[in-house]
Amino acid sequence: MNKETQRKIFHYLKKQKIENFVGVPDSTLKYFIDECLKNNNIIITTREEEAIGIATGMTLSKSNSLVFMQNAGFANSISTITSLVKLYEIPLVFLIGWRGYLSDDAPEHLKIGQIQPDLLKLIGLKSQILTEKNWKMKCDWAIEQIKQKKSCALVIRRMFHD
Repeated sequence: MNKETQRKIFHYLKKQKIENFVGVPDSTLKYFIDECLKNNNIIITTREEEAIGIATGMTLSKSNSLVFMQNAGFANSISTITSLVKLYEIPLVFLIGWRGYLSDDAPEHLKIGQIQPDLLKLIGLKSQILTEKNWKMKCDWAIEQIKQKKSCALVIRRMFHD
């Protein structure tokens, strides 16, 4: 996803009352994260589970939160998502960079990339893929999900190599 769109996504979500952006950096999301940094509106963590915990606390205090991560980190945090976020119906938006989407990505990303859509379905986390054309509609969908007290995921495909 291009630089301008990622920056627009940050500002659009901020305008839609997402107040906290918490997560582990991923180069797929680098322009989104850069915009969070420029606007002094980010908490960077070392682990995805830590980000989920912080965002959960903020959300419980009535401050809407988004957790960003790459899909390998999503796979690592499945237990936290199922035993905390899903079990207690914490309305979080997850923004996940989809490494391994391209079949010629680095070998360590291929397996998780291949099974990511199935993992999302298995744990009951509704998701939508963001593109340059549909991002606003998909962000509106995510905002509606959290208004209904449901967590959800927005996914950005990694369409480049480092």
